[in-house]
Amino acid sequence: MRRRELLGAALLLPVQGWAQTCGVITPRQTEGPFFKTSSPRRTSLLEGGEKSRFLVTGTVLSAQCKPVPNALLDFWHSDEAGEYDNRGFRYRGHQHADGEGRFRLETIVPAEYPGRTRHIHVKVQAPGGRVLTTQLYFPADPGNRRDALYRPELEMRAAKQGQGTFDFILS
Repeated sequence: MRRRELLGAALLLPVQGWAQTCGVITPRQTEGPFFKTSSPRRTSLLEGGEKSRFLVTGTVLSAQCKPVPNALLDFWHSDEAGEYDNRGFRYRGHQHADGEGRFRLETIVPAEYPGRTRHIHVKVQAPGGRVLTTQLYFPADPGNRRDALYRPELEMRAAKQGQGTFDFILS
């Protein structure tokens, strides 16, 4: 290898190394006391008559910033009064990301309840991988400042009115 080729290759190494990382791995958070197994498979948690519809979209990515096809996402949250359905599956459901790691969830803006800001619980799992349990927070919600569990890196990005987006990065 000539000197010029060697220097050129050396200059590319840090760039290639940087391009291999995607960003911060999505932090874990408690699942809380209200998780239920065997939620129904669905991309819409709406049941009709909801006043505060909200659309969550995003992508499940590996630490190398590659889409994770068919990742399992299990969502649950409180209703408009801040209550969780512990008998049935209202505002609970799971889905699989598509071949590009993308997901889409139609739901509502859940209510606050004592000590907590608005949030959506989620478990994310790459096929054959570890389960990531975390929570998503609503952009610029006034309750975020009062919630001891709130983490700004878990706040959805506002897409437009009634929509938020979040990309999960799995280790």
